[in-house]
Amino acid sequence: MEHKKTYNAAELKTPYGNVVIEGPISSKKLASFEFHEDLVAFRPPVQQHKALVEIADLPEGRIIIARQHNTIIGYVTYLYPDPLERWSQGNMEELLELGAIEVIRKFRGYSIGKNLLKVSMMDDAMEDYLIITTEYYWHWDLKGTGLNIWEYRKVMEKMMNAGGLEWFATDDPEISSHPANCLMARIGKRIPPEAIQQFDRLRFMNRFMY
Repeated sequence: MEHKKTYNAAELKTPYGNVVIEGPISSKKLASFEFHEDLVAFRPPVQQHKALVEIADLPEGRIIIARQHNTIIGYVTYLYPDPLERWSQGNMEELLELGAIEVIRKFRGYSIGKNLLKVSMMDDAMEDYLIITTEYYWHWDLKGTGLNIWEYRKVMEKMMNAGGLEWFATDDPEISSHPANCLMARIGKRIPPEAIQQFDRLRFMNRFMY
């Protein structure tokens, strides 16, 4: 499968000045930007910046960033699922995972997350992918936002809906372990029926075990 990437950009006004949302961006461009020290959700900022540069180099890897001047203040990543996850078991070339989305606290509440997803989906090549994201409440910044689990889940769903992702049922044990956890997906317009059937089998693996 050919992994086409077409760059798109948008500008967003916030009370703290304009923010540029752009991507997919190259590893070289990504490495040239500063990475904000408050981007700490997944690992220390220096390590996370390095990880994003590596993802941008992958044929299927896509990084969309939100930046103010030369500083990255938010990002979203797309890549193939981790080989240890059930979602990689079908070896589906069309299945991409939205692996991480993060915006620094200062810029939350200004639709940056939604716009990261909207810019991601401006690329027509996304219609060739089935995009999934797995949401686990233990990754959420409940303390920083002051929201409870269900309020945060609602915010998360609304943001994902902006990129066309919708809730899908699954019997995945980790997702099923708490009612707030969920699987969301966006099925591109050019995804063939057999790929959708394969995705259904991945969603309900326990049902197909003999």
